[in-house]
Amino acid sequence: MPELPKAYLPQNYETQIYRQWEQSGFFNPDNLLKKGEPFSISLPPPNATGILHLGHAVMIAIQDLMIRYWRLRGRAALWLPGEDHAAIATQNVVEKKLHKEDGKTRYDYGRDEFIKRVNEFIASSRSTIRDQIKAMGASCDWSRERYTLDEGLSRAVREVFVRMYHDGLIYRGKRIVNWCYRCGTTLADDEVEYKEQKTPFYYLKYGPITISTARPETKVLDKVIIVHPDDKRYQGYIGKSFDVPWIDGMVKATVVADKVAEMETGTGAMTITPAHSFVDFELAQKYGFEIVDIIGPDGKLTANAGKFAGLNVKEARIAILDELKKKDLVEKIDEEYIHNLSICYRCGTPVEPLPSEQWFVAVDKPFKHGLFHRTTLKKLAIAAVSTGKIKIVPERFAKIYDHWMKNLHDWCISRQIWFGHRVPAWKCISCGEWFVGQAKPSTCLKCKASNLEQDPDTLDTWFSSSLWTFSTLGWPDKTKDLATYHPTSVMETGYDILFFWIARMVLMTQYSLGDIPFRTVYLHGLVRDKQGRKMSKSLGNGIDPIAMIDKYGADALRLSMIIGTTPGNDFRLYDEKIAGYRNFVNKLWNIVRFANLTAELKIVEIPPEAKTLADKWILSRFARVADLVTKKIESYSFSEAGEALYEFTWHELADWYLEVAKIEGNKQKILSYLITQLLKLWHPFTPYVTETLWRETFGEAAGLLMVQSWPEKLPAPADDPGFEIIRDVVTALRGFRVEHKLGPDKVINFAVTKDKYRIIESYTHLVQGLRTTTIAKPINQLSNGERLVVREGVELIVSFDKLDK
Repeated sequence: MPELPKAYLPQNYETQIYRQWEQSGFFNPDNLLKKGEPFSISLPPPNATGILHLGHAVMIAIQDLMIRYWRLRGRAALWLPGEDHAAIATQNVVEKKLHKEDGKTRYDYGRDEFIKRVNEFIASSRSTIRDQIKAMGASCDWSRERYTLDEGLSRAVREVFVRMYHDGLIYRGKRIVNWCYRCGTTLADDEVEYKEQKTPFYYLKYGPITISTARPETKVLDKVIIVHPDDKRYQGYIGKSFDVPWIDGMVKATVVADKVAEMETGTGAMTITPAHSFVDFELAQKYGFEIVDIIGPDGKLTANAGKFAGLNVKEARIAILDELKKKDLVEKIDEEYIHNLSICYRCGTPVEPLPSEQWFVAVDKPFKHGLFHRTTLKKLAIAAVSTGKIKIVPERFAKIYDHWMKNLHDWCISRQIWFGHRVPAWKCISCGEWFVGQAKPSTCLKCKASNLEQDPDTLDTWFSSSLWTFSTLGWPDKTKDLATYHPTSVMETGYDILFFWIARMVLMTQYSLGDIPFRTVYLHGLVRDKQGRKMSKSLGNGIDPIAMIDKYGADALRLSMIIGTTPGNDFRLYDEKIAGYRNFVNKLWNIVRFANLTAELKIVEIPPEAKTLADKWILSRFARVADLVTKKIESYSFSEAGEALYEFTWHELADWYLEVAKIEGNKQKILSYLITQLLKLWHPFTPYVTETLWRETFGEAAGLLMVQSWPEKLPAPADDPGFEIIRDVVTALRGFRVEHKLGPDKVINFAVTKDKYRIIESYTHLVQGLRTTTIAKPINQLSNGERLVVREGVELIVSFDKLDK
């Protein structure tokens, strides 16, 4: 084969290598020659209009490692890719784009035309994220690529909605929701971000009790004071009512004891606003309090606020505070109070909790469906993990999952936006009756009128993506793919969406299929900068993964996100770290390059006979590291697997055995075997460079590395400390040379007693040959000199001629 270049330049190989993989058809498990048990992963779908960020890159590196490993093990490995329509995010992007280009809003276009524009935008930009995923080396089966709004998945969404509605698990009702008045829609909990800020905290006189609040604008009609039942300050007031002067006149206040009150916060007493607080709403439900809207969906105070009606929240706060001051109801103001302000993740507008007529999934309602009798969705989701059907890695997140699920409330699934899965429900204009089904009924089943209108709302993106593992495989049809690859083997994602997505997938799959969506959940941590800070635009510390691929290659980026990271823990990523792994990839290249120059390499699958002590040592070390890497990958300890392989490759094979090979020669079979197997071990971690080296070393006739066989477990040769002693002797002598600042041409002498000399006598050529320039001789007794102690009781007396220094 032609000699390899001295340096590996990934830009020269990656595109053509990926093209070879795609053209081979082996990303599709149907085309694999070896078809063992299925192993499947559903790629968490990135936004169809998004670009690759570090969270995606980590996810792809880890998932591709698993897929490539199990493919090499002979399994039918399916990695199913796809994109999410990301309703709110995509609609906002297109709205801004159209307004910038034409100065128009979506209402100017109308619903149908606007959605047409959104779909055109997605069609033109969807290939971007796909190409960037490919650049990472992802071996996805693109022939099975799906999109959350394609017809098959849309049908699945409608099917689940209709079934759940008729089982009484989806209902329409008025409850508190997260509301963004800028976007004009409800938000999922994960679409709400929190910004810590300093805000005034007001202590207000409410009759004989001082209450505290950060939001006086919501307190106009408050009539109930909540105190903790153990708070001695208020024991005499519990259960009593009294008239108090308040913002818009006199009100009759009642004191109620409930453990929700926090004695340490403010004065320990709070009035409740049931229409604008999740906690207060629950209290109102519990005690039967009146629920009155103060803030409307437009972000302005409603008519219920009296003379303050029509003011926006900021204006109302100023006006109401002025009124309180006029009535001498402000006791004091804490200007140093730190408050977590909830804001819309998309536009940054403060989120208002307010009651709204929406569609909800009932998580605590008992139901009978298929395999389940008188259970609840919440119980199903909890049991899937607590019984061990689903394993979470790391295990500590199972307890967090359990705690979160036990506190799960009914899930608001409707959104007041145009783009997305439209709610499959129609309302009769004549009698107000609702009908839910796959298609619009021709007439009202109650009054027979024909004027029915479909609900304009769309479904929460999480509703459709919660069906991802099975809807992408053809459900509700009983397809071969569904029977073969579901439940999927692993769901790998960030721990930050354990509750928002993972939990909902468990809940919805248990309901729809009577089975789990995946057997294992692997959670990776968040990526932080060199100082451990969260990456953000404001700090300017973000890293563009595509820029890193262009600069250092995909393999280097992948290694930097696998080695040194552990499941569930955040990790640091920075330019120098990626550059370091670029250097390692180049080291691997040069190891193979040197081996090619030393011997004509061939594919060797069976360990050759060890002819020398060094041969025996390297084969033993390789057998052990291959077994360790296998075990670590299968136990999801990917970093430990990579670290062990790194240590062997650089510090044992390169630093020692290749140096020995220069001296001893005649290593063709062993080097061929080591390179053959080493490329396989590294392939899941660094697919591009290993595939390139395989092709350049063994030729096109050898086929693709990605479908070779993983090294079989072999019994390691019996331990022999001989070569380790030689390594220790050389290391000790090198250390002596450095300590005394002796140049490479300076001869140093070492002596060892005759009884120990036998251990190294056959290998003095190695000691002398490994660039130590030493002279060894046996003596009866160690004399004066610097004493160096190595293993197996071997002691060296080392000296050099200082006159010759």
